[in-house]
Amino acid sequence: MSEAIHPFRVDIPQSALDDLRDRLARTRWPDELPGVGWSYGIPAGYLKELAEYWRTSYDWRAAEELLNRHPQFTTTIDGQNVHFLHVKSSHENAMPLVLTHGWPGSVVEFLDIIEPLTEPESGQAFHLVIPSIPGFGFSGPTTEPGWDVPRIARAWAELMRRLGYERYAAQGGDWGSGISRALGALAPENVIGVHINMLFSFGEPESDEEKAVLAKNERYTRELAGYMHLQSTRPQTLGFGLADSPVGQLAWIVERFKEWTDSRDRPEDAVDRDRMLTNVMLYWLTNTAASSSRIYKEAVPTYGRPIEVKVPVGVATFEHDIAHPVRRMAEQTHNIVHWSEFERGGHFAAMEQPAALVEDVRKFFSQLT
Repeated sequence: MSEAIHPFRVDIPQSALDDLRDRLARTRWPDELPGVGWSYGIPAGYLKELAEYWRTSYDWRAAEELLNRHPQFTTTIDGQNVHFLHVKSSHENAMPLVLTHGWPGSVVEFLDIIEPLTEPESGQAFHLVIPSIPGFGFSGPTTEPGWDVPRIARAWAELMRRLGYERYAAQGGDWGSGISRALGALAPENVIGVHINMLFSFGEPESDEEKAVLAKNERYTRELAGYMHLQSTRPQTLGFGLADSPVGQLAWIVERFKEWTDSRDRPEDAVDRDRMLTNVMLYWLTNTAASSSRIYKEAVPTYGRPIEVKVPVGVATFEHDIAHPVRRMAEQTHNIVHWSEFERGGHFAAMEQPAALVEDVRKFFSQLT
């Protein structure tokens, strides 16, 4: 098995950008009911405005340049191409930290926290490894079934070994939370600790306070989880529409940024518009709508099963996230040594509240050095 690591640079051909603009210009729009706002899904008026901005004003080349400021690489692990950023700190005592995104995110989520984590003015610094999950973005489509959370965690352990890191930390939200926790359970002798910014709780509440926390999850279960049921059962069928229509791909992702964030009227209230479109571009340009959805088919059937994490765990919860955990329940299977709750921010913490997330990550891992 080759362990070669190859330099990678984002270089999208102009023909792909021209094709995108052409498709956007030829969009066939659905009708909609008057006065329903976001209650039936993303409103046509908002999406038309956003798609026109994407077509005429958004600058992919600027985003490409921003991505290419950071060293990027690819390697093959367990038969799968894995793309990753590897940004080293100038600080001698820097701690290796693998950051893992989720769906519908990407490595773009972390762009605003790279410099604060690698080059802080004081305190804990990190060498960052930021992989694209197999099936996502520049890792490209998966080519066989079986890429569930434990398999991805094994791939991350192998990646860190190849990079020469014997001891390292892990952080993530969404699928990145599950992968980071699985990595801690898989390789406790290597993982210093795990920091997560999303965690579901399973079990019966024992107090009014716990009932109030779990009640915050009801809207997700009742109204917002339809995407999960579809992607965990028929991701391929969904993929045909998303691979052919950029507006379809845009709507499928942007609705999550509206519903899962600390936004008011539109996603841009919480997340920068260009950064959100750059995230969408990583799905569109790599044609990974279907393959990124497959993680739900692979992993959701076993997602609720308890995973025991004995390494130190830090939890940061953001008020407008889709998951609100109960500490007592989390402590039944996790070695919780740090717990923070934030009134602002939601699911995409690194994009919505980068300073708060950076401070919490540094505070947690500084306890472990």
